[in-house]
Amino acid sequence: MSRNIPISFEFFPPKTPEGAEKLLTVHQQLSALNPQYFSVTYGAGGSTRERTLSTVFDLQAIGPAPIAPHLSCIGDSKAALAGLLDGYKAKGINRLVALRGDLPSGQMTLGELPYARDLVAFVREHSGDHFHIEVAAYPEMHPQADSYEADLRNFIAKAQAGADSAITQFFFNADAYWHFMDRLARAGVTIPVIPGIMPITNASNLIRFSDSCGADIPRWLRKQLLAYGDDSASIKALGETVVARLIEELIQGGAPAFHFYTMNQSEATTRLVKLSGLA
Repeated sequence: MSRNIPISFEFFPPKTPEGAEKLLTVHQQLSALNPQYFSVTYGAGGSTRERTLSTVFDLQAIGPAPIAPHLSCIGDSKAALAGLLDGYKAKGINRLVALRGDLPSGQMTLGELPYARDLVAFVREHSGDHFHIEVAAYPEMHPQADSYEADLRNFIAKAQAGADSAITQFFFNADAYWHFMDRLARAGVTIPVIPGIMPITNASNLIRFSDSCGADIPRWLRKQLLAYGDDSASIKALGETVVARLIEELIQGGAPAFHFYTMNQSEATTRLVKLSGLA
């Protein structure tokens, strides 16, 4: 029985025609789970702009779930971003994920909108309330933040600039999420913060992602994943158990929705959604 909790899925723009064809199949498979929307990532400084646009419009044409493009501001101009906003609006897209992004390699200037809060304010100034704006949240602190308190203030600034809701970086410690939510409540911030969920299917990839983005893998879990070596079946079985337990704990605590980082795959995400009664 479904628990009637909204879910959403993230894709990245494929690099090859074969990848694009596969993504259409994955999209069809995950659409059967009735997601609230799909998001599509966007490279810093517009480095994947054309592939992002192509993916967004291809998936939008198929339906039925809305598509939410990621939009990053660092190293980009207001004029370029305004053009993207106008193009999305003209195509009937009304949801965005607004991010700072990483500075492209070799580029020294931050651009006209250096921070995500600046991008949120610009979207509101340029497009009013047309777009539902999602922003990023980091329960375990952004890896480049000076401190937890500074990162919290930055998130509050994004909410005050006009964000409607937020998606967290993936995490495996529910206490980090609840602590973050408690701090927001004390600050009077009430926008929904949706846990980002990363299925565990490959140990080396997960560890690399986690180390680069500052997401903590509990020591016991990291050790167990490494101990399995190339035993992919055991890694997937452990990962499914760990992440399903995390989802259940978050459901019991009242998490408003879940956003799955699919890595353009459907199997692991589908199993977690069905196992957790979210389909």
